[in-house]
This record gives sequence, C-alpha cells and structure tokens, in this order.
Amino acid sequence: MANRASIKDEMRSLVRDARESLSYLGELGIEGIEGCAIELESKPAGSKKSNPSDSAAAEHPALHRNAQASLESKPSRTAPAGPAARVPYPSTELSPLANQISTRRTKELEPPPPHDTLFGELTPKDAASLPRVGETFEDIWNDIGECVRCPLHVDRTHIVHSEGNRRARLMFVGEAPGADEDIKARPFVGRAGQLLNKIIEAMGMRREEVLIGNVNRCRPSQNRTPTLEEAKTCKPFLLREIAIVQPDVIVVMGNTAMRNLLDTKEGITRLRGKFQDYHGIKVMPTFHPAYLLRDPSKKRETWDDMKMVRDYLDGKPIVQRD
Repeated sequence: MANRASIKDEMRSLVRDARESLSYLGELGIEGIEGCAIELESKPAGSKKSNPSDSAAAEHPALHRNAQASLESKPSRTAPAGPAARVPYPSTELSPLANQISTRRTKELEPPPPHDTLFGELTPKDAASLPRVGETFEDIWNDIGECVRCPLHVDRTHIVHSEGNRRARLMFVGEAPGADEDIKARPFVGRAGQLLNKIIEAMGMRREEVLIGNVNRCRPSQNRTPTLEEAKTCKPFLLREIAIVQPDVIVVMGNTAMRNLLDTKEGITRLRGKFQDYHGIKVMPTFHPAYLLRDPSKKRETWDDMKMVRDYLDGKPIVQRD
C-alpha cells in the first residue's frame, strides 16, 4: 500500500508540472491549451489515461511535431490493437517540455550581461546605453533624447552632441560643454575651441576633418568638474560613437576626460605625450585648451604631443618620450 501511495503522489506531482507547462503555453498566446486537462487524479487506478496534448496538437501542427519527435526518441511501447489504438503519451514525457519552457522563461528575465567595450567592461545604467550593430549617430542621439539621467539636465540650455567627420581618423574628447557650447549646442566653440581649431590647423588638418566631443553632453553649473556618477551616466553614449567611427587616434584633453576614458587614476602630467593602446585605437592624453589659456607655457608640451599624433597618422615611426 505504501508503494502504491508513493506512486500516486509522484503521478500527482507530474500532473501538476504538466498543468503548469500547459498554463504557460496559454500565456504565450497558444490557443486551445486551456481545455487540455489531465484527469489522472479523478480516475481510478488502472483506468486508461488520456493524451493531454492531443487537442492542442490537432490545432497546432508545431506542437504535434514536437510531441511526435518526443515519442519517436523513446523506446517503442506496445499499444492495444484495433482502429482506435494509439501510442500513449505518459505524463513523464511532458517534463522535458516543462524544463525547456522554464529555462527559456528564466533567460528572458535575466538582465543583459555587461558588454566588453573599447575601454573595458562597462555596465550601463539602462538599455539605451548598450552598443548595437549597425547603429548611427542619430540612433544614439534619439536614445539620449531630452536626457534627465543625471543632475546636469537641471541647468543646461542644450544637449551638446559630438560634431565633425563621422569617418574621421582623429577624434578629440574633452570634459564637458562650457557656457558658449551650452548656448550654441556645439562642442568647443568658445575661446578654448578657437585654440583647438588653431592646433588642428597647425597639424595640417581642418576642423571638418576630425570628430570633436565630450564625455558629458550637458554643461555643469559654474563650469564645475562633472562628478564620477555624472560622467559614468553619459560615457556609454560616447563609447557607442567611438565604436561607429573607429578612429585611428583619440586625443583626450585634460584630467577628467583622460581618467574617464582610460579608467585610470594617473594624472595628465604623468601620462601626456605617451600613447595608450586600447583595442587597436591609439589614445593620446594631453592638456585641455582651456588649461593652455590659463598657462600658455604648456603650449609647447601640447604641441609636442600633437606632432606625435600627426606623425602616427602620417605613418611615421613613433618614439615615445620617457
């Protein structure tokens, strides 16, 4: 008797598993599942078991093929002779289906894994920050929208997107827009931008040939330095643009831009003039043009950095400074 009770409990457990599977199929929008009830609990022992998938399989060929494939993969069973004979579908054969559905459902609920970006592993704050195959700058800007992801949106006038040649070999990245940039919605158009234009021209290029952007796209009030959290929020969109352009060289200007893109705590004085290599893209740290306006004595060092960049783009051998 104990053995029969144990078997009966096991059968009831299998019935519940089957019902959960069928209920989930119904949630997926597959009609005809709701009426497929298994009556094992209400039938006496030894009575003939009905096939719980017959009515659904009749209406849905895909379910019928799955059921048939499952039957063919099992050892054949002897069925009663006669025109009404058919191979029984024991409830235990529903367990693989239940496991498959449960696994698929779990995967759908799991968050996306961190993406390996040009600058190491990055876990964005929202799905809009994830890089996508074949996207455009407009796709990225649409994802940004009228951004309110960080406190910088409170005082801004405009969001300042990257500007220039989207097939550029050379890209300049600064910290964040200033007052002039905030008004005109363009990067590097104030006094620092005018000096950057002269640097680009001295390298034998025009502003229209390069790409210019910032880590943050909104102006911090009083031109303060963006916080780490503010930079972390905006940085993924810049990385997506870099992934589209794939420049040969990125010039990071100033401590804030350098530390955010290169994930380093080193200072600009220590790293400037030394190429950093990330997945085939050379990164040259140098002083920010706004800093050069405050300390013109650093212009010579910055020009040395830019000559190294120019020589690299021209295919000349690079001699790193000590």
